[in-house]
Amino acid sequence: MTKRMRTPGLPAPPPLGASALPAGTYEGSVVLVTGGGSGLGKAVAAEFARLGADLVLMGRDTGRLAAARRELEPLTSGRVLTARADVRDPDRITEVFDEAAAALGPPDVLVNNAAANFPSPAEDLSPNAWRAVLDITLTGTWFMSREFGRRHLAAGTPGSVVCVGASYAWTGGPGYAHSAAAKAGVKNLVETLAVEWGPYGIRVNGLVPGLMPHADMPSAIRSHLDRDGGDEDALGARQPALRVGLPRELGWAATFLASRYAGFVSGHSLVVDGANWQRRSLVAPPVVPVREQLGRGPFAPPGDA
Repeated sequence: MTKRMRTPGLPAPPPLGASALPAGTYEGSVVLVTGGGSGLGKAVAAEFARLGADLVLMGRDTGRLAAARRELEPLTSGRVLTARADVRDPDRITEVFDEAAAALGPPDVLVNNAAANFPSPAEDLSPNAWRAVLDITLTGTWFMSREFGRRHLAAGTPGSVVCVGASYAWTGGPGYAHSAAAKAGVKNLVETLAVEWGPYGIRVNGLVPGLMPHADMPSAIRSHLDRDGGDEDALGARQPALRVGLPRELGWAATFLASRYAGFVSGHSLVVDGANWQRRSLVAPPVVPVREQLGRGPFAPPGDA
């Protein structure tokens, strides 16, 4: 009997705390991260902190922001500022930039991480649900980028914007029509602003995470993964890499894209997902309707008994 060789998958990354760039790369720089109080936003902020950045963590939950500040302050030689704000509020965004400039200096890097998402069949989405996801994910990204861009244009200074995207901006996302539409808009915004603002020294790039489980994942998404065998080994077995991603891997990519080492990279969306979004099967698997995947019964029009 022929023994089957073990398929190793992609190697594990360096340990937590390792840095992809030289020490002190971001000393003297101010980095503003939306949704920076938890999840992938906090993981991205941590990697900027390890490289010496002053941080502005922006979010809606003061408790999470305070906890993130306590966690990240020991990692950086810089300072950590928190700002409670909603990316849908342009007046408050202006205040946050003013507060950051007064306390730390004008932000040099903006990471647009804040987004809203939950799985739903398209026909079940209410107008409010659709608007909330579009307003936070796309319009909020635009409001933040516009404020950042205006300030650098007025001052004649360079800057770097990193917008967190999603691979279904290219492919479509059954079960995520609202989020996929919003992220497609974010991808286009990255490409458009990169061309418009490049002559003024402002770079704009996208960063697309793959499956990177973390403690702050929305409960609706976490429960959906659990139904599919939610432990990391089971989830990893469904990826070409044969493992899931780790949040710090997204942080390393963000610090590179925003840095001078990527000074000729703009208008690009970097996918960090172990090739999962490119996966194709020799024989297509059976189609399972989204309603069935989410455990929903047959669609009943609103108002039906």
